[in-house]
Amino acid sequence: MFIDQVTVYTKAGNGGDGIAAFRREKYEPMGGPAGGDGGRGGNVVFEVDEGLHTLMDFRYNRHFKADRGQNGMSKGKHGRNAEHLVVPVPPGTVVTDADTGEHIADLTKHEEQAIVATGGRGGRGNIRFASPSNPAPHLSENGEPGIERNITVELKVLADVGLVGFPSVGKSTLLSVVSAARPKIADYHFTTLSPNLGVVETKDHRSFVMADLPGLIEGASEGVGLGHQFLRHIERTRVIVHVLDMGRVEARDPYEDYMQVNEELKQYNERLMDLPQIIVANKMDVPEAEEHLKEFKEQLTDDRPIVPISTVTKDGIQKLLFKIADLLDDIPEDETILDQEEDVGKYVYKEEKKPFEVSRDSSGTFVLTGDELERLFQMTDFTQEESVQRFSRQLRGMGVDEELRKRGVEDGDIVRIFDFEFEFIE
Repeated sequence: MFIDQVTVYTKAGNGGDGIAAFRREKYEPMGGPAGGDGGRGGNVVFEVDEGLHTLMDFRYNRHFKADRGQNGMSKGKHGRNAEHLVVPVPPGTVVTDADTGEHIADLTKHEEQAIVATGGRGGRGNIRFASPSNPAPHLSENGEPGIERNITVELKVLADVGLVGFPSVGKSTLLSVVSAARPKIADYHFTTLSPNLGVVETKDHRSFVMADLPGLIEGASEGVGLGHQFLRHIERTRVIVHVLDMGRVEARDPYEDYMQVNEELKQYNERLMDLPQIIVANKMDVPEAEEHLKEFKEQLTDDRPIVPISTVTKDGIQKLLFKIADLLDDIPEDETILDQEEDVGKYVYKEEKKPFEVSRDSSGTFVLTGDELERLFQMTDFTQEESVQRFSRQLRGMGVDEELRKRGVEDGDIVRIFDFEFEFIE
């Protein structure tokens, strides 16, 4: 089974907790603080493995969780950082945040890496909080929570040449003739349900990768038929080979098919029309094909090259391969028109998230939420009085007290963060 899109859950490791400890050596009666920092949590990292071609491994494992960092130790010893969780993915993998749509990474080269979830930093031990005014603090931090997110992993096949056209025009047969690939071939629509790749070599020893992609039908750009499952893969190719049934075996008009397929490509991504395109007039072994080709040329309004072939008699195959290789020679391997983003360097405004939000539930309890506030809460060790006092000062500095007063809080009212409730005291 060819799997080219999947949603998975990732959780980076939490940072290790810092500790509050003191030196107790026999000859150090005033030894002072000696609590070490916790180690950093592991990242979740995607790494390209050129030996992979599908996302099949994600079918059985949809949860990826990195280890947490080691807690700090006495005598000022730091906890060990956790190992990163490295997840292999095939070339052509695009990673986006499933909840926000944020683009995370586009991985194309062997061993290229991207961090999809960042591990939390280790909490600080009480050595870090020592000061002239407080030389022996009973204060430490818990480790920072690692990032957790649902991500969409999408595979866009990396091929130099993409075969497009309506179902049953001969794309799979062409790939089987010019390469060692053995795609499933039959005389019914949608024999090809997933991309097939083949390495093609010309007689002058130039080579390229060709992809036989599922057939297009009207409405594909809107998801009809195989729709986007096909169209997402054509974006990666450097040359489009448009295959037409010039024999009209299924009584279809080649020119109407040609216009319809190009319209679907344009509707999906207008920049696809800027890619070099070769028109392949297939099934020229059919007696009426020459007359149909003549009619097609009379109707054609653009100057795209036309190469007549027959996958049955092999006529025109070598001419087609040389034509493709010549076009590829003029296009750098690491660049396609679609890679040239139009708005590179353009500033995109992102609304800054508020550090906290105040709401009120049906019982009248004030509820505090917000990523920054929750992060501080999780890093506070509430078993230490000094840590609680520090957390209170941090809330005051963020403006929580002031906002609560604006919302009408009174002395003795209950304030909740997560499942913990506090009494507001002026």
